[in-house]
Amino acid sequence: MSPTPSELESIRQCWFLTGATASGKSQLSLRLAEQLNAEIISLDSMAIYREMDLGTAKPNAAARQAVPHHLIDILWPNDSYSVTQYRAAACDKMAEIRSRGREVLFVGGTALYLQALLKGIFAGPPADWAFRQAIEEEVQAVGIECLHERLKSVDPLSADKLHPNDTKRIVRALEVLHLTGQPISHQQREFERSFRPEQCRVFWLHRPRPELHQRIEQRVESMFQAGLIEEVAGLLAKYGELSHTANQAVGYKEVIEHLRRGLSMADTIEQVKIRTRRFARAQETWFRNMSENRPIEVSGPLDSAEVAAQIIDSGRILAD
Repeated sequence: MSPTPSELESIRQCWFLTGATASGKSQLSLRLAEQLNAEIISLDSMAIYREMDLGTAKPNAAARQAVPHHLIDILWPNDSYSVTQYRAAACDKMAEIRSRGREVLFVGGTALYLQALLKGIFAGPPADWAFRQAIEEEVQAVGIECLHERLKSVDPLSADKLHPNDTKRIVRALEVLHLTGQPISHQQREFERSFRPEQCRVFWLHRPRPELHQRIEQRVESMFQAGLIEEVAGLLAKYGELSHTANQAVGYKEVIEHLRRGLSMADTIEQVKIRTRRFARAQETWFRNMSENRPIEVSGPLDSAEVAAQIIDSGRILAD
C-alpha cells in the first residue's frame, strides 16, 4: 500500500522525534510540542496497550494533560494490532489535529511505524505462526547468526539490509520466501522511495552508546522498583494470555517467564537489561540506515529548550 502524493505531502509536513529507548525523547517532546503548538501522536507499538504502563515508559498523566497525546491506551493487552491499522489511525489523527490548526509531532522509537508512514507498507502474506515457532526454536538451538547466513544465501539483498541480530525481520524475510516463493526484497522495491533529510522533519535523538546503556540500566531498575512484576501478574490474572505482540514486549516477556518458570529475580532483571540493550542497538541500526533521519547528538543532562530550538530551526524550511 503506497502513500498517495497528497498523503506524502501531509506526512512530510509533520514533525518526527525518534530515537532508541531511554534516549530522552519523552522529556524533549513536551518542550518541542509546546514551542510548535503541536499535539503528539505516539510512534510506539507498545504504548497502544492499556494497563501496560511501567514496562512501556508511557508519558505520565501530567505530561498527557500538558500536551494532548494520541494512539496511547487504545487497545486491551489481548488485542491484536497491525502496522496497517496503525498507519490508518495515525493518518486520521493527523488530519484531525490539523483541522484544529495545530502542528503534528510524532514521538517514539518504533522504526517500523516510522517507515510505514514515510514509505508506505508492504503487507505481504499473513503470518504463519507454525513456521515462526519452528524458526524461533531454531534460533534458540543454533543462534540468529545461522539464520542470517541462510537468508544471505536465498535473499542477499534483504540480508545486506538487516542487522545480523534483527531476529524479527530476518524471520519475516524467511517467512515471506517460504509462503510466496519470492524474496521479500523483490516485493518491496516499490516502497524504497526515500526523502532527503532536508525534505522532511525527522529527527533522531542520539546518545553515545555507553551513556545510553547506563540510562537503560537505570530505567530497567526503576521499572522493577515501581512494580513491574505486580503489573504483569495482574495482566496475566485478568487476561490469561496477552496478544502475540504484547507478549513479546521487552520486559514483559522476561517477567512472564519469571512468573511461569521460576527464573530468579536477579536473573530476570539482568535479562531485561540485556534484551533492552540489544533492542536499542537494533533501533539505532535502523535509524542510521534511514536517509530521512537527521541525528541530534546529545550527551549528559538534556537541555530541552536548547535542543527543541535546534530542531525547530533545522526543520523550519523544507526543500521541495
